[in-house]
Amino acid sequence: MEQLLQEFKNDLTDFREMTKKFYAGEVSQKDYKGFSGGFGSYAQRGGKVSMLRLRLPGGRLPKEKLKFVADIIAQYQVKRVHFTTCQTIQLHDLSERDVCEIMEKAFDAGIITRGGGGDFPRNVMASPLSGVERGECFDVMPYAMAASDYLLGFIKKVKLPRKLKVGFSNSPANETHVTFRDLGFAAREDGTFDVYSAGGLGNNPLMGVKVAEQVQPSEILYYIKAMVDTFLAHGNYESRAKSRTRYMQAELGAEGYKAAFLEMLEKAREEDLKLAVQETPVEKSADGTRVSGNRIIAQKQNGLYAVRYHPVGGVPRPEKFAELYAAVESMEEAELRIGPDEEIYIINLTGEEAEKILAVTSDSARNLFETSVACIGSTVCQIGLRDSQGALKAVLDEVEKYHFRDGVLPRIHISGCTSSCGTHQIGTLGFHGGVKRIDGAAEPAFTFHVNGSDTEGRERFGEQWGMMLQKDMPAFFAELGQAVEAEQSTYEKWFASDPEKLRKIAEKYLH
Repeated sequence: MEQLLQEFKNDLTDFREMTKKFYAGEVSQKDYKGFSGGFGSYAQRGGKVSMLRLRLPGGRLPKEKLKFVADIIAQYQVKRVHFTTCQTIQLHDLSERDVCEIMEKAFDAGIITRGGGGDFPRNVMASPLSGVERGECFDVMPYAMAASDYLLGFIKKVKLPRKLKVGFSNSPANETHVTFRDLGFAAREDGTFDVYSAGGLGNNPLMGVKVAEQVQPSEILYYIKAMVDTFLAHGNYESRAKSRTRYMQAELGAEGYKAAFLEMLEKAREEDLKLAVQETPVEKSADGTRVSGNRIIAQKQNGLYAVRYHPVGGVPRPEKFAELYAAVESMEEAELRIGPDEEIYIINLTGEEAEKILAVTSDSARNLFETSVACIGSTVCQIGLRDSQGALKAVLDEVEKYHFRDGVLPRIHISGCTSSCGTHQIGTLGFHGGVKRIDGAAEPAFTFHVNGSDTEGRERFGEQWGMMLQKDMPAFFAELGQAVEAEQSTYEKWFASDPEKLRKIAEKYLH
């Protein structure tokens, strides 16, 4: 691993040289994107500034890494930060100098941005409360960390057709979407994993194929090796549009894909890839203080708590990182975990510490609707079609006037384009950006998705009901909230009782 890390560090010289050429106008935006993505960086829309994606396996942000992020934000006066649905942090609006310097400093701080974008193994995901969550099957975080280290080794070794996303879930809540990811490990109550492969969101989404059951956690690297080798053998190198793993399933059929995967698994077993993972239990003692609230989660460690913090749109004030570090610095075993819905959890807190963190994070979303998910959107993203952050803000501003009870409106998911960075396809209600011609004029619009779910055993992609003009979305949610409130219900119960009630409201706004 040390040799690999040194090679990564040596590559930073190439990134600096290519970035200099891009900003000098000597390299096209397309060519630069193909190169810089592999380092976790892309030029933003307009090509004047860059973003940098910090690779954080399992969404873990321990105190020393939190301090690094806080210090970097202050030193470089970073004005925009975004939590992603792949449990990473994106720093935005960076100059040529800033993106190069921050990348190098991140490496020295133990944050490797290599493979944060491009055709590489991406950030390995894990249930954010793994190890502390009541009712979990078992703690999957140690295996996610081991998988991340192993996958880094492929970055210099092979050329994948496209990106490869791997995830681990600790319960059927399936927050990390492992049953429809490129490769997913779903924890079972018997202490083993079911393994799913060749699924994914975005264009032509597919649920994953269950390729194995009751896999011992010590054997996960064999399955990762088999996944990489299957992708190399059967992935489409000719068409980028068809080079994600789910197209192998579409091409071979579910059974044909499973057979191909298992063939590669047998070959992988010729290597010695068995894991011996040491779990590190939480040893912290409670202080006897009891706390409760809609952002408080009681951990399975008696008397300890986690606090959920969800900045609206997944966009915290940049200064928040310094505030959080100042708060947790002296809190034993406290750690931050980024969740897949653009929130963070501060875990391993005593009751008294949880009260302090609640105060520090008082700007959090106040209800379920305010925890809605939105990608960074077209004002920043090169390929985005619509301003998903702006659309969410407009909806929230309108709904705020009505003071609906919590639960009257559900969490919604907004993506600026068909790439499902806002996970719109599995949201209770979802939207992806596009354009609609009305009376010959192009209008900003979003395709409306209804009744998606990521819960294991009940997974489904939402139905597409039509397109809604962006300017009409605030009025739609105001009317929806009033209809649900009038029945003194929650959206979940209201929709389940008669889905046609939603259709009657929506049809006024759909084209």
